[in-house]
Amino acid sequence: MGAIECLTIILAGGNGTRLGALTNHNAKPLVHFGGQYRIIDFTLSNCTHSGIFPLGILTQYQASEFQKYIGSGSNWTPDKGCGVHILPSRAGSPYTGTSNAVYQNLKFIEQYQPEHVLILPSDHIYKMNYKEMLDFHKKTDADVTISVTSVPPENASRFGIVNITDTVKITSFTEKPKKPKSSIASMGIYIFKWNQLKKHLIEDENNINSKHDFGKNIIPDFLNSGKKLYAFPFNGYWQDVGTIQSFWKANMDLLSNSFDLYSNEDKWEIFTKPDSSPSHFVLNEANIKNSIISTSSDIHGKVKNSVVCDRVTISPGAEISDCVIMPDAFIGDNVKIHKAVIGTGSWIIKEVVNDVDYRFSSKPGEALLI
Repeated sequence: MGAIECLTIILAGGNGTRLGALTNHNAKPLVHFGGQYRIIDFTLSNCTHSGIFPLGILTQYQASEFQKYIGSGSNWTPDKGCGVHILPSRAGSPYTGTSNAVYQNLKFIEQYQPEHVLILPSDHIYKMNYKEMLDFHKKTDADVTISVTSVPPENASRFGIVNITDTVKITSFTEKPKKPKSSIASMGIYIFKWNQLKKHLIEDENNINSKHDFGKNIIPDFLNSGKKLYAFPFNGYWQDVGTIQSFWKANMDLLSNSFDLYSNEDKWEIFTKPDSSPSHFVLNEANIKNSIISTSSDIHGKVKNSVVCDRVTISPGAEISDCVIMPDAFIGDNVKIHKAVIGTGSWIIKEVVNDVDYRFSSKPGEALLI
């Protein structure tokens, strides 16, 4: 197999515990978003439009579900050969961190002899041309390029925070600092020169004090050893949906057109696995305003400012507002819910109130209030 310019690795092994009941039976990248889509559809579609293949998807939690959903990857590569590989962790050797996951797949990467490796998260909502970032990476002759975006100062402690010069050279990187010195956040998207990354991965694996994490160890090690790190500024819509609050907000942004997903005027279609389910069914007594209703849903009540996923039933007299209703949920007669995420397969037969114990319950009838 001949050498290639760039290989893509997608990190999809975590179970997303901060999303609570949404990930009890599903990996975070496979959680539904915006009705018909899954979160990982955005990363895969970006790869398709950017033309950066082949790619490996590193899985661990619910690995078989990735294989079932993604298969050969043909749904995301309509105009080219697939080049999508599902790479589960080995039995008895679970990934201990993001960089360890890549380390355990050195043989997969080495067979392509890449000059550069693109590392991507699988749980963010955005549209991005990775080819532009790769061109920037090569132009600056960077050892590492990190895609960055501005975040609200009050949220900065959730991210890896960088400080940069006027030439966007990175001078410092701190993972989730308690007192951030800037609001320029890493998006968790990295391009490395492969020969440099391989060296650091091996050294890190032999460090018994390491967390084997890109943000906590690998990136700081590159900086400390005097390597050239550059920031690639991203100015489009981007949302890390790692918490219930951010997941809810990103869904609501679809309704306010903060993120235009459905018009496709930018020619950047988000591909997904086709669903052959029948159309939704809206009864005469139903009242729907400013909402997204997915296939096979049965709507009898009132729905306002909400995203309703596949196969949801909303019974007569129910009132739903500012909510995300996940697939296969049932909302009973006269139930009123405001500003909540209803988990997959939940049966809600009583009014949802702001009760802490109920909010974080993992029992049937999961309602995660915002």
